[in-house]
Amino acid sequence: MPTYEYKCPSCGTRFERFQKITAKPGAPCPKCGTKAERLISGGTGVLFKGSGFYETDYKRPSEKAKHKAKEDREKSTPSKPDLPKPKAD
Repeated sequence: MPTYEYKCPSCGTRFERFQKITAKPGAPCPKCGTKAERLISGGTGVLFKGSGFYETDYKRPSEKAKHKAKEDREKSTPSKPDLPKPKAD
């Protein structure tokens, strides 16, 4: 459900409401009860929370297979060997 921003024409209070897209615009002001006007806003961007994506997030089995193949390649790539430290004289 989208969040809409409203402003009361009487007292100037600004507030937000969660409403269905099909709901008629308009909400009573929480301070004075006057019908508030819906403001035009740019909305918000996508907000990702958490530590990342998981293999269960893939919708298609082919995507899961591609992800697993990439992980296997990264694991099989040899790491750089530790070089001996120069001796101090």
